[in-house]
Amino acid sequence: MYKKIIFQNLILNFVLIFSAQSAESGGMPQLNTEFWISQIFWLIITFGALFIVLSKIILPKISNNLESRKSQILENIEKAEKQREESENKIKEFDKIILDTKIKSKNYLSEARQKILQDINKKKETLENEINKEIDLAEKEINELKKNAPDKINKIAIETSSDLLKQIIGVEVNKSSLTAIVEDLSKKNKDKYYGI
Repeated sequence: MYKKIIFQNLILNFVLIFSAQSAESGGMPQLNTEFWISQIFWLIITFGALFIVLSKIILPKISNNLESRKSQILENIEKAEKQREESENKIKEFDKIILDTKIKSKNYLSEARQKILQDINKKKETLENEINKEIDLAEKEINELKKNAPDKINKIAIETSSDLLKQIIGVEVNKSSLTAIVEDLSKKNKDKYYGI
């Protein structure tokens, strides 16, 4: 390709040289035909050198830089995508951990609540049992007192009446006769006072 371009330039130069020699030389040196050959020569050398420098040195560096930038950009995009996926995975893991801890805390609270309720119920049952036992004991004592009350009242009545009569009359009264009188009275008033 370079050979073709150089060959075409040479042919063009010869054509221009022969046509220029026939023209008159005039005012501007660029248009003077005797300088055209040297101008075309230096033009070809300058642009050829510039073309070689650009095509062999500068353009490969620019294309290498563009390729390295493109590959760096692609690598950065891949890294960013990987980091985005990793961050999404981490967020999912943290959300799962948070959800698990919430569930565990709810379970701990419900277990603690159940234990507390069980303890309260056990204590309540033991208190109710103790209260029921004490109520049973009190009822037994009351029933025993009800059963024994007439006998004790009779005994107290006999003793106090014998003492009173002794103090009033000055003579000791027979306890057996007093007992018979008190028992008689207590049988009559038993229904009235004790509901028996």
